[in-house]
Amino acid sequence: CPCLIYGAYIFLPFDAPLLPTVSARLVYTLRCATFATFPIVLGMIVSGISRLCSSALEPFGELHREVEIHRTYVSQSVHLFILYFFNMAVLATYLPQELLKLIPLLTGLFAISRLIFWMSYAIGRSFRAFGFSMTFLPLLAMLLWNLYGMFVLEPENLLS
Repeated sequence: CPCLIYGAYIFLPFDAPLLPTVSARLVYTLRCATFATFPIVLGMIVSGISRLCSSALEPFGELHREVEIHRTYVSQSVHLFILYFFNMAVLATYLPQELLKLIPLLTGLFAISRLIFWMSYAIGRSFRAFGFSMTFLPLLAMLLWNLYGMFVLEPENLLS
């Protein structure tokens, strides 16, 4: 993940817009986060279609494996998205202007890694570790950076 983010940061030809205020950075983060919901919405659609097309006659009966895979994927993705979004919002307030390019890159990594997790989870439960680690490890790195920023870089502004 660090090599992928670093390569994309260096070689992709775009820059973040000038965002001098915290509110502008939060709006930018919110706009980027809408793209991270694409795999979740896609999972909801596929989950609904698979539930509709399953041969179960009882709507509240036991789910088939295909339906259970999609339902579990959507549930886990929503939980990880909530953690991702709040960490990204805090991260956007601490990053300097020249590093704000990381916000859309981390959003893209989240969306791609959730799709990889979904495909590998459908293949077999033992293959899902790669996609989950691509989602969870950047999230953990953002959390550690946010804690470092709050308690070490700016402890006087912790509660303001």
